[in-house]
Amino acid sequence: MTADFETRLNAYAELIVKVGLDIQNGQRLLARGTRASPALAYAVARQAYRAGATLVQVLWEDDALDLIRVQEASLASLNGFPDATAHAFNAGAARGDAFLLMYSPDPALFQNIDPERVRVFSAARPAALRPMLEAQGRNDFTWLAVRVPTAAWAARVFPHEPPAMQQEKLWDAIFSICRADTADPVGAWRAHLNDLERRRAYMNAKHYAALHFKSPVTDLTLGLPRGHVWFGGASVAKNGVTFVPNMPTEEIFTLPHRAQAHGHVTTTRPISVHGVVIDQFTFTFENGRIVRADAKNNQTALENLIASDEGARALGEVALVSASNPIGRRNMLFYDGLYDENAASHIAVGRAYRFTLREGDRMTAQEFADAGGNESSIHDDFMIGSSDMDVDGIFEDGAREAVMRQGEFAFET
Repeated sequence: MTADFETRLNAYAELIVKVGLDIQNGQRLLARGTRASPALAYAVARQAYRAGATLVQVLWEDDALDLIRVQEASLASLNGFPDATAHAFNAGAARGDAFLLMYSPDPALFQNIDPERVRVFSAARPAALRPMLEAQGRNDFTWLAVRVPTAAWAARVFPHEPPAMQQEKLWDAIFSICRADTADPVGAWRAHLNDLERRRAYMNAKHYAALHFKSPVTDLTLGLPRGHVWFGGASVAKNGVTFVPNMPTEEIFTLPHRAQAHGHVTTTRPISVHGVVIDQFTFTFENGRIVRADAKNNQTALENLIASDEGARALGEVALVSASNPIGRRNMLFYDGLYDENAASHIAVGRAYRFTLREGDRMTAQEFADAGGNESSIHDDFMIGSSDMDVDGIFEDGAREAVMRQGEFAFET
């Protein structure tokens, strides 16, 4: 590693600890990491201990072992999940640990595997980690998702670069997008978060009853529940600590009403679902539910996803993203939801975050559903925004006003 790389890696780690998680003195950090690229985990651990963390625990994962299991184990056994991992995550959530997900996607990992085997294997994690995921949805603890380049991911993103250069190119992209290569990375993030805060404050003051998305390939109206709350950038955990759930992040988001989606929407970027890349697909909604799904490829994988459970055919999130943001301007596909979703406005099928509905974290499951919230074991984002997308805000009396025009926000803050 060069001195310049080490400088930018340490800046990235400092952003994770000081801005993303704001590690508190005396707090534990529980991380999910990959054996294929441990450098970031080591840099984060060093920064976390300097910030006062009492213990940094990394639960290492291995895509190669997961692939062997999905290939060779019996279908019936794929719904199992490691007890030690489940206990560590669920206990950490109850204790109030900070959570760091350093995921390193291999978009093609399961591309030649029976989709039903992939579905059963993938469903095991959210089922085993339900207590943690429910606490995460309430922001009971600080948490952050970031990405770490691996050889497999870099080869997919930069297939025409020499193999020796692919991972370096992906690191460079991540450092740039995450502002780790600026003169003052922490200051740059503070300014960016202030911009997102002003946008979400504007949207929260409007109290729209619905949003209408219109482009040459989309005509979709999403009802918004009364009491919906827009978030974006920073969040506040139950312990009062401000954190940033995703790095990078360019979105402001809330929950749509689970029974009030009408029309059709076509994705503008491919997505990778459990290692299977699905491109150019259209959802048709009636009364909030997907009644038709058509994909250019991997139709079965898409159908399996929205058949995961009762809530998988309804929406849990709608997010607005400027088309000219740093990721969107690159006009490239990362084959990863965290990066690709932040390139464009998007929607998510599945679980709604309870904190996006006023008093949602205090509601029973039935009260949350009655108010418009959606429950599911999944939460998968689909990019729908583009430079020819318009979005209108609709008030309860039917009046409309521009929210976005040609992919850009139409209001000043």
